Amino acid sequence: MWAIWTSAFFLSNMVFCGKTGDALNALKTNFYDPNNVLQSWDATLVNPCTWIHVTCNNEDSVTRVDLGNANLSGQLVTQLGVLTNLQYLELYSNNISGQIPDELGNLTNLVSLDLYLNNLSGPIPQTLGKLQKLRFLYDTIPFIQYCCTTWNSFTVRLNNNTLSGTIPVNLTTVNTLQVLDLSNNHLTGDIPVNGSFSLFTPMSFANNRLNTPPPSPPPPLSPPTRGPSNGNNATGAIAGGVAAGHH
Repeated sequence: MWAIWTSAFFLSNMVFCGKTGDALNALKTNFYDPNNVLQSWDATLVNPCTWIHVTCNNEDSVTRVDLGNANLSGQLVTQLGVLTNLQYLELYSNNISGQIPDELGNLTNLVSLDLYLNNLSGPIPQTLGKLQKLRFLYDTIPFIQYCCTTWNSFTVRLNNNTLSGTIPVNLTTVNTLQVLDLSNNHLTGDIPVNGSFSLFTPMSFANNRLNTPPPSPPPPLSPPTRGPSNGNNATGAIAGGVAAGHH
């Protein structure tokens, strides 16, 4: 019985590794790689955990893909959506073009999605609202990038692209989101102000084509404060005519 269970587990693991390997190989095939940084990505190997720039956990599931600043060009592939245990997808500072696939919303364990400094276009996928483990959704503020990279916090960075369309309202449901920067794109429409977006300032949306949100209401008036006592208890700081009518 143990042998049967072990064999079944081994076969299912091979199938899973095969799917992730196929997905990463599809990405490699779709990229132009003049520096041969993907040379170790051998499609004949079932398990991609031996490939450079790929990190796996103890169960041979791919958890990181680190290809930042690698002079890659081409487009992202929908097959990336099968990497369901992926936590870090680092593809920043390349020449990647095309749209962000909706299938990235399947990466529900993702804590860092770094696609900044590319040539990505099209809308921000609505499906990114499913990434409930994200804490930071960045674009371009250098101080924020520095501080939160230093803290090793969860990030999504999309800065310096040409993303267009409206901001997906369902991103406001990512309750763990603490920092947001969608600046320096071509986004249009209204800026959501509900949910997690209520925390963010205009700096998070700078250099787009977004509608200016209405000004925040003024803070409530402070309660009246009593002045120094001079023995007359009928006097003091009383707001706007409250004491009128007593003559």
